[in-house]
Amino acid sequence: MVLHVVIGAGPVGATTAALLAARGAQVRVITRRGVGPDHPLIERVAADATDSAALIGHCAGAEVIFQCAQPPYHRWASDFPPLAAAVLQAAEATGAALLSVGNLYGYGQVDGPISEQHPLRPNSVKGRVRAELWTEALAAHEAGRVRTAEVRGSDYLGAGATSAFTVAALPAVLAGRRVLFPADPDAAHSWTDVTDTARTLVAVAHDENAWGRAWHTPTAPPMSLRELAGLAATVADASPARVSRMPAAVLWVGGLFDPNAREMRELRYQFDRPFVIDSSAATAAFGIEPTPTAESLRATIAALRDEASASID
Repeated sequence: MVLHVVIGAGPVGATTAALLAARGAQVRVITRRGVGPDHPLIERVAADATDSAALIGHCAGAEVIFQCAQPPYHRWASDFPPLAAAVLQAAEATGAALLSVGNLYGYGQVDGPISEQHPLRPNSVKGRVRAELWTEALAAHEAGRVRTAEVRGSDYLGAGATSAFTVAALPAVLAGRRVLFPADPDAAHSWTDVTDTARTLVAVAHDENAWGRAWHTPTAPPMSLRELAGLAATVADASPARVSRMPAAVLWVGGLFDPNAREMRELRYQFDRPFVIDSSAATAAFGIEPTPTAESLRATIAALRDEASASID
């Protein structure tokens, strides 16, 4: 039986593991706490993925390693490089292909839709981290040391998704409160469904012609945050959404106490102007159509409500 290793059990990692198991593959999910989906074909292992020696042992015999883990948002610069280096070493040592989840930060500020053909020109710390990780993996691929590819999406929607919208806007929409957003709420923005990223990872893993490049997750047409909030209110049967722009000074002060708010400062460019993904290449190659945004929101909201209900119980 084919073995795949999935590192990380967040929304993308857990969904990827479930999709692979549904195809009949043996899946080993590696997380620090040994969590992951409950399925007869899924083995959950507690391990430190930055320990390359241990990781090599856990990845022995794997056909593909799916790198879906990421450190806490405010520790990317310090924690992402050793994680990526250990995973790359494991792929080289075991002969497994390496398939990583990326994002759009590495492109920096781009005029017009962002395709895979755009050069990586990061203008933020986290963007430079992402660009460097991919550059190192691609160099290993081109040197013949490993087969690799990367799947990139925009800000996530879907069950368990964490994004500027799900953190800074959706809770207020569901509670009927005014949304204060620290950027232009009317700028067009792409929102990627976590399940579509998992579907794309699985498709790339099973296509011999898909390696050695980046792929953008098939993503629904862009919506401004104001439009997305309005649609979320409709889907949730909540009061009409009210959205206002947060003064920059408020975000700056918030960053003194909240590390995620502090990290938002350097990424405001993604929300102060159109930030749109061109994902047509993956749709053409794999036949994956993006999940409609209303459906993505429905899954996002249901998961939030389930989490709130569980915390009350």
